[in-house]
Amino acid sequence: MTISNGEIQSQTLTEFILMGITYHAELQVPLFGLFLIIYLTSLVGNLGMIILTMMDCRLQTPMYFFLRHLATTDLGYSTAVGPKMLSNFLVDQNTISFQDCAIQSAFFSMFIVSEFFILSAMFYDHYVAICKPLLYTIIVSQKVCWILVTIPYLYSIIVSLLVNIKIFTLSFCGYNVINHFYCDALPLLSLACSNTHEIEVIILVFSAFNLLLSLLKVIGSYLLILKAILSINSAEGKRKAFSTCGSHLTVVIVFYGTLIFMYLQPASTHSIDSNKVTSIFYTQVIPMLNPLIYSLRNKDVKDALKKTMEKVHNLVS
Repeated sequence: MTISNGEIQSQTLTEFILMGITYHAELQVPLFGLFLIIYLTSLVGNLGMIILTMMDCRLQTPMYFFLRHLATTDLGYSTAVGPKMLSNFLVDQNTISFQDCAIQSAFFSMFIVSEFFILSAMFYDHYVAICKPLLYTIIVSQKVCWILVTIPYLYSIIVSLLVNIKIFTLSFCGYNVINHFYCDALPLLSLACSNTHEIEVIILVFSAFNLLLSLLKVIGSYLLILKAILSINSAEGKRKAFSTCGSHLTVVIVFYGTLIFMYLQPASTHSIDSNKVTSIFYTQVIPMLNPLIYSLRNKDVKDALKKTMEKVHNLVS
């Protein structure tokens, strides 16, 4: 920011500086190693899930179709943030061009919004499988599956374009330091010289709509699932029914729990450091955990992985 005679002179920005996760130089190398492992685990896990669910004939069902798209969104938003975050540990000043910042923000918001509704679509699939098993193949047809993922993708693209065009057409002053490890909307707005009230309202409305609508759909589906499970007479039947949606419920609790903690905590307890920690969790840790949760708890995925590894071993030997 250039200050002359008490006036702030506006100038066109060509790049931003990302402050990263920590200011402590002694933590840079250990944190780089830690987050490199997290990102690579996420990359391998989600790519592996996508490839397995496409290639293995036993995984050509609606449940694994939605799981493949969940892995796609996890891979998308973790990759939008991860590589640039890792580079911040290796340089003295991590800069990102204005255009690259806009691209990162757009892709991140597109994939994270898609994940909300793909998770709720997965719960709808579980609801039909448990509550209406005889009609499952009719209700959850291939056409319905594609509709349930195409609409979230289209909606997320529209929301992402609307929000990011609004943000990156604002006037930015000379101060270009973003106190975060990626181009997040709110830290960016704090650098703008022009009035940000309109875009702040837009972000608030879309955030509340996406979170509440998808969460209500998940809660509604789970209540119907729970009611159906409790009506099952046999203990074995109840166990199998709970097992069907156990992995997905774990993913939903972790994902929504993190976001609710971040956005609904009292303003008096907010701090930049706590927001960074929460952001790390949902941008890097959750995408790593999701494929692990599904692979460790799912016999079909483990069998498909074992079969694939055997094929690879046979080809190598």
